[in-house]
Amino acid sequence: MKNIKILFFFLVCSQLLLAQKATLKKANELFANKAYIEAAKIYEKFKDKQEQNVLQNLGDCYYYNAEMKFAADNYGNLVFKYKDSVKPDYLFRYAHALKGLEDYERGDKIMSDYLKYPVDTKKFKEHLNNIVPYNYKVNQMTRSTSTGDFGISIFGEKVVFASLRNAESPLYKWNEKPYLDLYEATVSKDGILENIKPFSEQINTKTHESNAVFTKDGKTMYFSRTNDKQVQVGDEKFASVKLFKAELVENEWTNVLELPFSSDQFSTQHPALSVDEKKLYFSSDRDGSLGSFDIFYVEILEDGTFSEPQNLGDNINTIHREQFPFIDEEGTLYFASDGLQGLGGLDIFMAKVYDNVFAKPINLGETINTGMDDFAYVLKPGENLGYFASNRKGTDNLYSFIREENERRFIVEGDVRDKVTKELLPGTTVTLFDMDDKLIGQLVVGEDADYVFNTEPNTKYKIVADRDFYASKEQIFETTDDGRVRFTIELEIESYDDAEEIIVTKDDGLVYIQLENIYFDLNKWDIKEEAARTLDVLVAIMKKYPRMVIELGAHTDSRASDAYNLRLSQDRAGAALEYLVSNGIDRNRMRSKGYGERVPLINCSDNCSEVEHSINRRCEFIILK
Repeated sequence: MKNIKILFFFLVCSQLLLAQKATLKKANELFANKAYIEAAKIYEKFKDKQEQNVLQNLGDCYYYNAEMKFAADNYGNLVFKYKDSVKPDYLFRYAHALKGLEDYERGDKIMSDYLKYPVDTKKFKEHLNNIVPYNYKVNQMTRSTSTGDFGISIFGEKVVFASLRNAESPLYKWNEKPYLDLYEATVSKDGILENIKPFSEQINTKTHESNAVFTKDGKTMYFSRTNDKQVQVGDEKFASVKLFKAELVENEWTNVLELPFSSDQFSTQHPALSVDEKKLYFSSDRDGSLGSFDIFYVEILEDGTFSEPQNLGDNINTIHREQFPFIDEEGTLYFASDGLQGLGGLDIFMAKVYDNVFAKPINLGETINTGMDDFAYVLKPGENLGYFASNRKGTDNLYSFIREENERRFIVEGDVRDKVTKELLPGTTVTLFDMDDKLIGQLVVGEDADYVFNTEPNTKYKIVADRDFYASKEQIFETTDDGRVRFTIELEIESYDDAEEIIVTKDDGLVYIQLENIYFDLNKWDIKEEAARTLDVLVAIMKKYPRMVIELGAHTDSRASDAYNLRLSQDRAGAALEYLVSNGIDRNRMRSKGYGERVPLINCSDNCSEVEHSINRRCEFIILK
């Protein structure tokens, strides 16, 4: 009887295990098909087991539906338990989830781990407040926050936008909400959508339609539409987004055609026309993008055909998302990105055009951007009024804005590069001083290593670039009021090991100042004349580079006891430090450490020759910053 009970117990356990595996398999299938809401319901039943696949997929389910609290909780558990094996993309999304909750302290820490250089959103926002060209007053355009509206465009006296309002539409498995259709409306004086009704039946279908843009005569439109079938691309099965063109003939939208540079294999979306309507901009993850979605353009030829798509390049695009382009009457590009330094999620950026080349983008700042997604910016021609979308309240909603121009600003801008390799140096601190050394502004440059500061006309300034293991770069300039308001200064800084022959980076990754060895009398630590001459070279180096911080490390051979050698080496390192202090080097720039016999260069133990003992008995000077 006992054996029968045991057998029954194992049978039940086996059935439960098989059921769990089958249920998890179902969740994984739903996740692979982007049915995130349904997949999350199943994953929730297993998250207490803290399995890596469950935590990362559950975090993604919530992240892709802008439920940042639940996304951050699961990503947090993932990073806490599996930190050494977590892929970088999850750190990126975790940081954005935290910023979406306005937890900038933790979000910056995670983003710094991802980028490998420091991020400080608080300082970044303060910096933006000084340099943004406009401040924005925003107003939600509907009373409800659950309509899922975005992607607005101007169509004569009306606006056209995408929405989830069609309750009769089948549910989209991604978010279990209706498929997107286009709607048209008028806008009241106080910026509220009125007279809302579905757009043309010839345009709206059973799949998604969004982001329409119209020619000035109102007779041609371009818009996004999701493919009506899924295709297998690599390991993923998905329905791509394509661009379509339609023409208005006798008040009916007709001649609806897929544009030839769309494809089943990748998405092409978010159309925008240039001022002269000779270029069509769009976002795509096609071959030739830098990572995720990039902004491209095609030329619209006189015969109605299109040129080959051209990527706007890494001045605009990053390895992450660049989407929702818009070109204003002056040719300025507005777009959304989560790859450029921002406040969290998608932020809205602008890039002015100079000689047909877009300048480096500027984040529009915290009067319009938030820690959530802010995107799809459009501006009414000839006015400082416009519209954009944001999910700052949990779902996509449309907002109107009035922008107010800042006072005339004088700008100094540029980037920071390695003097020898010409590579960009993100994480460098750039500081602006007046000629009395008063701090005007400070910024840690982001991935594109560029900086922008406000200045005053007819004023001299000093700009300084500082970076660990590099010599500081200082440059003086004057903002002469000669009609020019932008001053570009490219800062090139030289690493210590490029600047000085005696400074080398070794295989252990540490940066050493290679000097002649310092010798001490037996059991002594006082600085002899020969040692002083060596340390004088170190004094000169440290005076030349006033930001340099070093460690003075003393090592002994293996003769005598470990405790004795450790104490002796500490005394010798301390004596070297005191010599430098007596010669004018700030004590706070140095650290002395005795290693005793514990870190030999030659591991010969008790069988060392006199030569080997002398090699192990040494002082080392390591640059810490």
